[in-house]
Amino acid sequence: MHLSTEVAPDQRPVSAAPRPQVNAPETERPPGETQPCIVTTKLCAFFGDHAAIKNVSMSVPQRAVTAIIGPSGCGKSTLLRCFNRMHETVPGARVEGMVEVLGSRIYGAGTSPIAVRRHVGMVFQRPTPFPTMSIRANVAAGLKVDPRSHRDRGDTDEIVQEALARAGLWSEVKDRLDKSAMALSGGQQQRLCIARALATRPRVILLDEPTASLDPLSTQKVEELVYELRNTVTVVIVTHNMQQAARVSDRTAFLLGGELVELTTTRDLFTAPRDPRTEAYITGRFG
Repeated sequence: MHLSTEVAPDQRPVSAAPRPQVNAPETERPPGETQPCIVTTKLCAFFGDHAAIKNVSMSVPQRAVTAIIGPSGCGKSTLLRCFNRMHETVPGARVEGMVEVLGSRIYGAGTSPIAVRRHVGMVFQRPTPFPTMSIRANVAAGLKVDPRSHRDRGDTDEIVQEALARAGLWSEVKDRLDKSAMALSGGQQQRLCIARALATRPRVILLDEPTASLDPLSTQKVEELVYELRNTVTVVIVTHNMQQAARVSDRTAFLLGGELVELTTTRDLFTAPRDPRTEAYITGRFG
């Protein structure tokens, strides 16, 4: 890829919660798909003088789903936003350390944040369709950001259909592409936002608690979509729902107080955590 110019545990006696059941099967992947996609080295993220992320060094593999879990305020969303340079859009925010995506450093002189975001798409907690645009225009909106894009209507329609199909939404909206996106249900709007991110054909999709505001049926559809996307893109999902992390992810990272406590396969993290703080969190003793 080329890019252009601590929270203390609650000390009250708490009975241990059941461990999340890990439903995702262990799958063997070709060697080329296990190479690192995102690598951070001593990554720190600040809001003014406050360090929200502290010296995080981690590796996210290609074409897999990596979940980030941890209690509220531990830095999960901030870490995610560092992966596509969204963190620096907050006044007074800054990043130190290194982030590489597919071997390219995304911070530093000569690197365009817009170029980074073409390769690293993001979907937020609440669905954010553009209210004045049609379903089709919403999906195609990201294509206009690419200065090299000179697509005709036919090419754009093909990309829109492909993105909606990948998001599991095409069959539901194909007869109303020119209708307002706001007429869709909440779950459909969230899948529309995923389709919009997929339209630029990114290598990475970042999902920040994408089902937090959805009903159980819509949540299930988004989770099924996330699990399917791992076959073609790298997915990093922030979730407060440990059962969700167990269902959809290949690897899980546990953050606490802005620090990376543990990162391993989802099966190992939930069945045999190495750090006692991870054990305490996943069994419900704090968080």
